[in-house]
Amino acid sequence: MNPLPRPQVQKLASLTGHRDCVYALAGSAADDAFFSAGADGLVVAWSVDAPEQDGQLVARVENSVYALRYLPERDLLLVGHNYQGVQVIALGEKQLWRATALPPVAIFDLAYSAPRQRLYVALADGTLAVLRAADFSLEKLVRVAHKSLRCLALHEERGELAIGSSDATVRVLDADSLTVRHTLSEAGNSVFGLGYSPDGRRLYAAGRDAHLRAYDVAAGYAEVLTVVAHLFAINHLTFSPDGQLLATCSMDKSIKLWDAASGRLLRVVDRARHAGHGTSVNRLFWSGRQNRLVSCSDDRSLAVWQVSSTE
Repeated sequence: MNPLPRPQVQKLASLTGHRDCVYALAGSAADDAFFSAGADGLVVAWSVDAPEQDGQLVARVENSVYALRYLPERDLLLVGHNYQGVQVIALGEKQLWRATALPPVAIFDLAYSAPRQRLYVALADGTLAVLRAADFSLEKLVRVAHKSLRCLALHEERGELAIGSSDATVRVLDADSLTVRHTLSEAGNSVFGLGYSPDGRRLYAAGRDAHLRAYDVAAGYAEVLTVVAHLFAINHLTFSPDGQLLATCSMDKSIKLWDAASGRLLRVVDRARHAGHGTSVNRLFWSGRQNRLVSCSDDRSLAVWQVSSTE
């Protein structure tokens, strides 16, 4: 197998308007619109194709937002409103469609399963909330850990839900029964980011210990890769639409692009080399439209990056 060429990265736009740290991004690989939210309670819509355009306010909520999920097939935006539960916005009308009260704690991630008609919600008290997709009513609350649940990843084909926690553990649950199938405890600290590779063969995990780890799904989640990937905590990870690249972002103010198959570092995107963010980079969204990567930061801005292969 030939090694991947080093991708070129060009900053297309810096998106401003948020009044505080930006923590959450959501979008669909095929859609133009993507969404941001953060400590200021503003939920904003932007354009991937025309990043120079101003954002459009979708909603204003009372508390911080750490988690968003966009459902393009239903034209809905799901907002994890800290201490208030999950709020569902009908985008066509820009109106609140449903609101589901949950334990009054922070909401760190949302995972939506269309086949199972469920929304999984990671809560700061170690509880997993399961909502019915039809009307987003609460189906059940399951205590998973004694510390915060920080991130979620779904493997639909295997029917598995991976959960990363502040107790330095990744638990892989049966997505239907919610029983634990695998427990992965290699992390040195809180797990902030999880993602299954698009081919479903690997689960990647990262977090406060600045390590990037990969697990072989078919081999009972055996650890197959460990890399000291950043200087400080890794806040999030995501894959390119074609599955060849993995992007990580960190409290060290940088974004890094990796060969998803080998774990080889291909590109560092930071302030010195690419006019990147000045503070912690909190989350990423990778659009399939023109292969553009979006990042958000404590510096109150978003950045849109054009990623292209070298010749």
